Amino acid sequence: MDTLETYGQLVARLAIDLTAVSVLTFAVYYPRHRRRDLVPAYLALNVALFSVVAALSQVGGGGGMALGFGLFGVLSIIRLRSDSIQHEEVAYYFTTLVLGLLCALPHLPLAVAGALAALLLLVIHVADHPRLLSGTRRAVITLDVVHADEAALRADLARRLGEPLTWTVKQVDFVRDLMVVDVRFRVPELSGRVARTTRRTALSATRSRTNALPVPRPPAKETV
Repeated sequence: MDTLETYGQLVARLAIDLTAVSVLTFAVYYPRHRRRDLVPAYLALNVALFSVVAALSQVGGGGGMALGFGLFGVLSIIRLRSDSIQHEEVAYYFTTLVLGLLCALPHLPLAVAGALAALLLLVIHVADHPRLLSGTRRAVITLDVVHADEAALRADLARRLGEPLTWTVKQVDFVRDLMVVDVRFRVPELSGRVARTTRRTALSATRSRTNALPVPRPPAKETV
């Protein structure tokens, strides 16, 4: 293959990759999660993987095999177990990895690479959409009582959070009389309506009190 054609293919693949990871980072991830510290991580990881795979495609023989095993080793030791990283953010990590890998594969047609990148963006956009399963929440709470009965525990969780869907007892401390529960629950459907109604009622009451106050009159002028 001609050198200019090879460089042209590489530039086109890099353009697809940068466009896809930019849409993922700046149009999908950041507007929803607002974590600026992970934006350079996603971009750097994507471009670094693209560069390594593109270099692998240009190295033949044992050198390419050695780089391939090195790439496998580097990716296998990436640890994403920090408590500050949520599961949906781990999904963004792997999406950036796959985008860089797909766009840099030399024997994959550009149209197929673009279509697969668009598919990945569509899946992550829909799967992490705020309106998808918006009525369910997860919380790890510490109760100041130990419930031996599941019915009593369910009632307590329902009173504090909402309808519990499932829960796991993480810790029970009989000395301090507390328990830690990881619970998935459904937010009450009328909570938002009730809050809005309460705000409107309070605002109306404030306006009524303001209108009911007597309007001060200017003092009368004395006639000499």
